[in-house]
Amino acid sequence: MAASELASRVKEGRHPDAPQQKDLDKCVHCGLCLNACPTYRELGVEMDSPRGRIYQMVQVATGAAPITDGYLEHMSLCLGCRACETACPSGVPYGRLIEAARTEIQARVPRRAPWRQIENFAFGTLLVTPWMLRLLGAGLWLHQKSGLETLVRKTGLLKLFGPLGKIEHLTPEAQLPTFYSNYGKVYFAEGPRKYRVAMLGGCIANVFFARLHEATVRVLQKNGCEVVVPAAQVCCGALHAHAGRREETRALARKNIDALLMTNFDAIISNTGGCGATLKEYHEILEHDEAYHDKAKVFVSKMKDVNEFLASIDLNKNMGRVERRVTYQDSCHLCHGQKVKAAPRQLLKSIPGLEFVEMPASDVCCGSAGIYNVVENDMAEEILASKMRNANSVAPDQIASSNPGCMIQLAAGCKLHGTGKLKDNAVPVRHVVELLDEAYRNA
Repeated sequence: MAASELASRVKEGRHPDAPQQKDLDKCVHCGLCLNACPTYRELGVEMDSPRGRIYQMVQVATGAAPITDGYLEHMSLCLGCRACETACPSGVPYGRLIEAARTEIQARVPRRAPWRQIENFAFGTLLVTPWMLRLLGAGLWLHQKSGLETLVRKTGLLKLFGPLGKIEHLTPEAQLPTFYSNYGKVYFAEGPRKYRVAMLGGCIANVFFARLHEATVRVLQKNGCEVVVPAAQVCCGALHAHAGRREETRALARKNIDALLMTNFDAIISNTGGCGATLKEYHEILEHDEAYHDKAKVFVSKMKDVNEFLASIDLNKNMGRVERRVTYQDSCHLCHGQKVKAAPRQLLKSIPGLEFVEMPASDVCCGSAGIYNVVENDMAEEILASKMRNANSVAPDQIASSNPGCMIQLAAGCKLHGTGKLKDNAVPVRHVVELLDEAYRNA
């Protein structure tokens, strides 16, 4: 956006981060996005399709319509999966548009109490305060390991908590020690060092996917990487961006740029599809920040998803066999946001003994979408049921994914809707890197 347009927007009373007219104008309303949209596939409602939502954004942008409760509902019901971007022949940046629309909503329609206070605490304090996340993890770990979680479920007490009771089954396993204990450490390459990379931990994943992070470090070491876990890194800001909290995203982006660019790394690695998509857009997020825009471009040039990085190098093939039939669920933000689709499949096919089978509609969202399965649980459950029908149809032993949020959702789906080995498997979902780590351990 040009500085003149930015000034014009402010003068007109519009939020500076509201949807840009040049982005809205790219949509020619052809409708090729409709079948790619999970909410349209479930509901068949035009206003809950990308084309319909863009039409509503245009009405608000031109002043032809106010921000109504209906507008809020349709914007909220969007998963932000960006499958429409892959389907769109006109290059509409829908991910940027939906985040911009939500940013304008945040500014013009503040949430009512107590949701405002809850949201401010979650985004403004919890996600960006490591000691709080560690404390939360320790408490949840005790709740789960003591048997109290099982007891509460058996008693039916969860029904008293209404909506919270409905989403309790999505609670992932807290893992101790958390990955925060690895911050500030350096892990040397096995054999000659070929690369020096930085490993990003994120926020929630440090508590609930600490073992995945450790597996990622080991796999990188096996492939000649010296792995640095920078101590000053913070939450990437992806959840903030999706919720329309743009200024908080910018503040976090600046901190990560300062933390990661102080050392010359060959690559900056993320194993989380959703985080990686936002990290690769720091140059857009800081577009008007004169002090950080050029730094953000350098940062983005080094950002790699772990699948993308491993598939681009001479992969260490010294692996043992993993005798398993595995299918793959695309992470929406890895596939449609980062445009990385072939790499995870390439890595899975490189594992000896592993039988890879393609899942129908694997690039359609599973319903996780950040915190969507919490705030829009009914729709998320419908989308998940459809996803599990596709997963069950190829009768895998296990599902692989490249995003922790998807892994939580799919694991819940296997318990609710899984058939055959998916239902019986104690660990029905694994990250691609965890399967590689298993293969290296079996060597």
